Amino acid sequence: MTRGELRIYLGAAPGVGKTYSMLEEAHRRAERGTDVVVAFVETHGRRHTQAMLGDLETVPRRTVTYRGAEFTEMDLDAVLARAPELAVVDELAHTNVPGSAHAKRWQDVADLLAAGIDVLTTVNVQHLESLNDVVAQITGVEQRETVPDSAVRAAEQVELVDMTPEALRRRMAHGNIYRPEKIDAALGNYFRTGNLTALRELALLWLADKVEDQLDKYRADHRISATWETRERVVVALTGGPEGDTLIRRAARIAARDKGADLMAVHVTRNDGLAGADPAILARHRLLVESLGGTYHQVVGADVPRALLDFASAVNATQIVLGASSRGKLAQLFSAGVGVTTTALSGSIDVHLVTHERAAQGRRARRLPAALSRGRRIAGFGATVLGLPALTGLLHAGPSLSLTNDILLFLAAVVGVSLIGGLWPALLAAIAGSLLLNYFFTPPIGRFTIAEGDNLLALAIFVVVALAVSWVVDTAARKTRQAAQAGADAQILATVAGGVLRGERPLMALLERLRETFTLDSVTLLDAGTVVAGVGDPCTAARDADVEVKVDDTMTMLLCGHPLEASDRRIVEAFAAQATLALRQERLAAEAAAAKPLAEADRMRTALLAAVSHDLRTPLASAKAAVAGLRSDEVDFDEDDRRELLATADESLDRLVRLVTNLLDMSRLQAGALGVHAVDLGAEDIVPLALDNFGPDGRKVAVHIPDDLPPVHADPGLLEQILVNLVANALRYSPADQPPVVTASTLGDTIELRVIDHGAGIPEDRWDDVFLPFQRLGDRDNGTGVGLGLALSRGLTEVMGGTLIPDHTPGGGLTMVLTLPTGPHA
Repeated sequence: MTRGELRIYLGAAPGVGKTYSMLEEAHRRAERGTDVVVAFVETHGRRHTQAMLGDLETVPRRTVTYRGAEFTEMDLDAVLARAPELAVVDELAHTNVPGSAHAKRWQDVADLLAAGIDVLTTVNVQHLESLNDVVAQITGVEQRETVPDSAVRAAEQVELVDMTPEALRRRMAHGNIYRPEKIDAALGNYFRTGNLTALRELALLWLADKVEDQLDKYRADHRISATWETRERVVVALTGGPEGDTLIRRAARIAARDKGADLMAVHVTRNDGLAGADPAILARHRLLVESLGGTYHQVVGADVPRALLDFASAVNATQIVLGASSRGKLAQLFSAGVGVTTTALSGSIDVHLVTHERAAQGRRARRLPAALSRGRRIAGFGATVLGLPALTGLLHAGPSLSLTNDILLFLAAVVGVSLIGGLWPALLAAIAGSLLLNYFFTPPIGRFTIAEGDNLLALAIFVVVALAVSWVVDTAARKTRQAAQAGADAQILATVAGGVLRGERPLMALLERLRETFTLDSVTLLDAGTVVAGVGDPCTAARDADVEVKVDDTMTMLLCGHPLEASDRRIVEAFAAQATLALRQERLAAEAAAAKPLAEADRMRTALLAAVSHDLRTPLASAKAAVAGLRSDEVDFDEDDRRELLATADESLDRLVRLVTNLLDMSRLQAGALGVHAVDLGAEDIVPLALDNFGPDGRKVAVHIPDDLPPVHADPGLLEQILVNLVANALRYSPADQPPVVTASTLGDTIELRVIDHGAGIPEDRWDDVFLPFQRLGDRDNGTGVGLGLALSRGLTEVMGGTLIPDHTPGGGLTMVLTLPTGPHA
């Protein structure tokens, strides 16, 4: 069966017209003869969206009962049984009611697609899993309903439904998105111009990445290797030399000329994995590239120009930045070099050759490490000095052999010397052996002359073969030693990296592992001469340290204990660069942590202002209308009407008092200025006082408090306010025939007060949400307050050293468990 095609309408925010555009497409398909059904569309009461449904066939929704309440969901089985060509499914990120076939609607859509049904659906950018935390930072609202990016990227088509922030706010103000009572709060919070602009940019960038993925797939499918300049991508090639800083900054300036350009740095490592650039320099270069907003890459290849161009073509690069050759003029006569070769093969990719201080000055030859130990080299020379004369004596005293056999025996001796002592002893053995063969075994014997041309050729071949074998043996030994050193370095890097990843404090873990690895007394990191981190007794001055490693202009690492070998120093330099990066990350994390309370306070102030401007309006309007009616001379009210108006005014003012009290207490709680005066008091005294606040409704609440309950240690005013908020919440959601219940019991040295309701309850995964300020889960009446009750209650409880947690009510509903300490003399 052919899989259905998925088309997604992506929006930056609610109200941009995703559902409307989706229904327009559904009508177009239906007019062309496609069998279209509406599987699920949520109009949110918007008349234009409701009108767009028109005469489209709609599959009836399925009713699900959960915790005593009824919900409607898409009937997946009915849609599959209907088997249309195209199904319209709104709100891809929706979470289904427990008991449904799948937890998420995008999983329902996957079933429709697997059945060969095409699907039109909608999603907002804030519901994309990868952007969820970014949106929360921008808007201050964390989205609980998310959809994996992979599910959206798998769509055959993603269409952006775009609208400017100003136009969307006008649509909001005209009442085309939310009901009138929600407009002021929405415009002052989520729908601020800055929020909408940021969300719009996120949607555009995410869609651009999706389009880029499609373009890459198209190029790969059609085997297109030519560069398509859809966006500037600047690749800077790094050799690991000191000129890298200059190249990176030059490439960054080139990329900065085009907004949205990408900066990528690449280092080509030889495929033998043995000889390479200094890891400390590469680590510093990586740090610089990432600080400039670029990315660092490392590829392996024997042919550097070809590997560089292969990488550039793979990332669709438009420009390559290379450093001018550092080789001398003589070396350039024999080889064109990486820069010239890359330019010749680059095709449509622009290549920039950047000059620097070391250009054309010749490379400083690296001193190759000795292939063999000093003892083996001495043994090789000894074998040459003693072995060759001994071999000459044996051959001269023994039976006469042909010159060919004599040469082969001397060649075997030279190979043996090279295996023992390496290149230089073998070179001495080859020269000495050729002289001995010439004098003792090549006619005329006893003279350093050669009479026959064949003997001259044989001796020449002997010298060449001896030298070649010696070079191969020496090179193999050197490569073996390099491989062992590289393996040891890699093991150290892996060990330290593992320790850092497993540690709670990456910087200190890095320094500690470094100290243990090289058995040092202390490792200290300095920033502009000031100690910022260290393990062991800190070393604060370079003159007191055994090793000083400069990371950049301000950062220095000092090591005390013993000097390090040159190879060890390179590893330490790499770790010093990583330590600097870890320090900067810790500083950024600390700054973010310091800024978070300020952001929370700002969000709280903004929400408070929105609440004052909107949610206080209802009780004020009700009280003013009642008082104005009583003062009016135009209407003659009878006694019952007057009592009703007075009751309305009194009730509205009471609600206003509670609202303002909650707002002020939450502000004081956030500022840490709330005073607590705890005393021993009985629950049987405080609970009735709290219920008196509700008048006749309070008498409906059942109270069960044991006579022998010990006193609770709490602030009477705060405890009463907590109970008022909890009981108000329970009364709001309890059925008329099942009023709330307040019980009390002891648990160890604490008192548990339970406020029980038998309403619809709240899913366990949403329990934490009810304690967020300005949240009213499932509350459709915006005149009942600003959603501070439970948030304030938990804060007041914790101030008094207690806890407030939700629990399930047997048979359905929600129980709020308030736990406080008993009196000290209980």
